[in-house]
Amino acid sequence: MKRLPILGACLALAPSLPLAAERDPEPDSTVVVTARRDDAAPLTVTPVQTLSGQELVRRRMGTLGETLAGLPGVHLDNFGAGAARPVIRGQTLPRIEVLSDGATLFDVSSVSPDHGIATDPLLLDAIEVQRGPAAVRYGGNATGGAINLIDSKVPKLVPEDGVTGATEVRYGTGDNEKTVVGRVTAGSGNFAVHAEGAKRKAGEYEVPSAFGADRLRDSFADSESYSVGGSWITKKGYIGAAYTRVRNEYGLPGHSHANGVCHLHGYFNPVRVDLHCVGHGSYQNPLDNPDSDTAWIDLRSDRVDVRADYVDPLPGFSGLKFRASHTDYQHDEIDGPILYSRYTNKVKDGRLELTHKPLFGFTGTLGLQYTDGTFGGLNLIDLHVPSTNFYGFEGQTRYVTENSGLFLSERRTFGPVDVELAVRKDWRTVSVPIPGEFFIRVPEEYIPSYEQMDGPNWRQVLEASMREGHVSRNPDRKHRPLSASIGATWNLGGGYSAALALARTERAPNMRELFAFGNNLATNSYELGLLADWEFIDPILAEARIFRGDVLEKSDTLNITLRKAGGPFEFEVGLFHQDVDDYVYAHALETETRNGLAHHFLIYTAGKARFKGIDGQASYRLTPASRVTVFGDYVHAELGDEKGYLPRIPPARLGARYQGDWGPLSAGFEVYRQFTQDRLASLETRTDGYNMLNATLAYRFPHGPGRWTELYLSGTNLTDELAYSHASFVKAQSPLRGRNIVFGLRNQF
Repeated sequence: MKRLPILGACLALAPSLPLAAERDPEPDSTVVVTARRDDAAPLTVTPVQTLSGQELVRRRMGTLGETLAGLPGVHLDNFGAGAARPVIRGQTLPRIEVLSDGATLFDVSSVSPDHGIATDPLLLDAIEVQRGPAAVRYGGNATGGAINLIDSKVPKLVPEDGVTGATEVRYGTGDNEKTVVGRVTAGSGNFAVHAEGAKRKAGEYEVPSAFGADRLRDSFADSESYSVGGSWITKKGYIGAAYTRVRNEYGLPGHSHANGVCHLHGYFNPVRVDLHCVGHGSYQNPLDNPDSDTAWIDLRSDRVDVRADYVDPLPGFSGLKFRASHTDYQHDEIDGPILYSRYTNKVKDGRLELTHKPLFGFTGTLGLQYTDGTFGGLNLIDLHVPSTNFYGFEGQTRYVTENSGLFLSERRTFGPVDVELAVRKDWRTVSVPIPGEFFIRVPEEYIPSYEQMDGPNWRQVLEASMREGHVSRNPDRKHRPLSASIGATWNLGGGYSAALALARTERAPNMRELFAFGNNLATNSYELGLLADWEFIDPILAEARIFRGDVLEKSDTLNITLRKAGGPFEFEVGLFHQDVDDYVYAHALETETRNGLAHHFLIYTAGKARFKGIDGQASYRLTPASRVTVFGDYVHAELGDEKGYLPRIPPARLGARYQGDWGPLSAGFEVYRQFTQDRLASLETRTDGYNMLNATLAYRFPHGPGRWTELYLSGTNLTDELAYSHASFVKAQSPLRGRNIVFGLRNQF
């Protein structure tokens, strides 16, 4: 088949990956691996793992968080079967950047833990997990790590025989999962087209009987994903485009609207401000249907991607990489018969990278990125309630973000030492435009009063006053984060290496951290953002004399990585230490329980924080066909000045796995211990530890070169142990899955 040169230089700080293809490599080359040193892809300073081939098939679930959980340093903040997000080294979105082949994946998963990531792991070729600061390349939102989703929706090669593809069907016992997946790439000459689709339907999943029920209510998840794309491919590169639609419907376990009436008392007296959850006057619960109704999310994402990679595009440059996308995202939050909230996110994004040829011994990449997005739906739980205002603006509040980023990374080798330097500067502006057209519905008997106050042109005067008030209350918010890093990898010979990286990262707060003001029923909390006009009740920032809207999170990170690659014994271990100034977190002030369900009063504030820990794995090849691996991770996260621990930090974990591949037969099992988490933040509760046992078995029937059929079984939590995720906002209401066995049939042609 026609293959493109690997654009290792274009990937700068990330390792080179094989170009996406329909046909998987052989089983013994598809385990989780770290970056290896070769001429195209030097070792990177930051720990990187690639999940692909059969190992990806064994692990993939309906959500990205469930698929990646169990990798060293990676946990999940469980929210049923529809919105489990990954947690890397104690941090999750918005401090993890999720990418689609190097381009930002735009949804609203960073705004709330009940919002799913708009991707389907069943259609991915590989998942690249980068632990540690990747902010220089992708911006401050990658301060905790980056996850790159590798797919084939924009073809990068022309199939050798003109057409190639794969199909898969799955059935899961624990949730009655039924899944069908199909993909095909066809081409001739310099042109190739690709089409793929996946449909999954799963009911409420089983939980151990110790939870008090056989199944977790409202944990169902149905999803559909489709994509079609095409590329023009030459010997120097390709340019192509794809359209993708994702549609998910999933339940919200632990959801209750009993506390929809909660509001604050003591607005003008900060000493007495508290959460009040009894209705009176204008404070009434907008949701009057019973809690027995199902709460669920109906998610839709339409996205167009344009991608191009070229070698030697211009004199003096060895590579060009271009990514552009347009995302139209919407999800409805529904409770029984009520549509009570709607989130939207429309984003245009472009990214261009140019890699120069060696200059004074350095090779590097200059890049720029521009993003223009409009987000809406925050603080909305009464979309179904008709407005009773006499005048105002039609429509919901929208937040418009415009961001420009410029970055440069350079690399040079000094004998056995590879040195990397990188810097990125961003210019971000967030504006809140007037929601819509001005309306007046004043009763006739009130008009004389308005005319007496403002004269015969009272309508124009009232509209001008409303517009002026909106502008004065919502000035543009500007942030100018700057990030830089320096690192070195010392190649010690014999496959051994040691890497040291120092990074200074700045991150601007996201929309919820800035603008939250009201009830978030999914997380059972009443939240106030940095711009909620409550400066006087934030003693942490008041003491530091920082205006809440000007907060910029600043992280200093030290990362040490020790590796051994090649031979029967291999390992990778990462140690990290991160000090953060103005770390933005939801500080718990109070818990209200009078309605029978705990409702937390959270205020987003900023203070000093510290993360430190270790993660990694070591493996030994027992025979040419089998390998045993030991893995583990530990994170210690606390607030500075002895103010306690940070909330929802996963506990330590230690485990082992065995994998054997004997011709057409492969098998493996994994066991690990998740320890108890008793380092608790304010108002948190202890999470007991648990043991987890997983296993896989597969048999492959070959039909010719690159063609085969495979039967497989994959079992998780085989001991059916009751387990909770400490990182989850609804851990008590949403335990992890009980015993589940997936039967699958894969076919590749």
